Amino acid sequence: MNAPATPLHPWQHRAQQTLQAMMFDMVHDARFPCVGAKAALARGTLEVLACDRIDSAWDDLRIHDGLLSFAAAYRAAPALFRSFAVVFEGPDDLSESAFEAALWARVQSLSDKDVWRGQDYDSSVSPDPENPHFSLSFGGEAFFIVGLHPKASRPARRFARPAMVFNLHDQFETLRAQGKYEGMREKIMLRDEALAGSRNPMLARHGEASEARQYSGRAVDTDWACPFRYAGESE
Repeated sequence: MNAPATPLHPWQHRAQQTLQAMMFDMVHDARFPCVGAKAALARGTLEVLACDRIDSAWDDLRIHDGLLSFAAAYRAAPALFRSFAVVFEGPDDLSESAFEAALWARVQSLSDKDVWRGQDYDSSVSPDPENPHFSLSFGGEAFFIVGLHPKASRPARRFARPAMVFNLHDQFETLRAQGKYEGMREKIMLRDEALAGSRNPMLARHGEASEARQYSGRAVDTDWACPFRYAGESE
């Protein structure tokens, strides 16, 4: 079942406007390397949801509501350059490893809620984080996550508040089909290199290595094990 579930917590956080403005300002900055996010901002398709703490489950139902609505809207009217950014008020002092742990705790909780609410896993990707075709799935659509926080070692991942930006996997496949993916990827990598002084060693194409290693932004070695486990039934 991939019909959008009835929202359980349809209220707005007190810091919605402030955190949304902060996200928009970061993406608008000329130095920010992700041209896809810039396109989403320009088109008015960068959605922002303000929440309390990334190390708390307090807002998980609100986040999942937002993901279901976002996935349903995309299926109804597929279009490139749409992103769903969840920005948390804090904590703003998490180390890279602590941020990574909090991000995966949110991922696990959100995925468990997807199972609880009867949502199918996107059959175009794998729910196994060790599989090179792994992606997360919410509301029947596959997502790639970009983690941002104040203490990120990569400048492109450095943001004043912890954040999780959900990007639709189907958009990458559409860009590939249009012959635009490699050019856009290279442009982003060149802009990131200009900002950081080096290329991001964690970047890999979908199907070559599990994208789970890229989500938090922390450089991990070959011994790193993803803490996520899908609780539903795999096809």
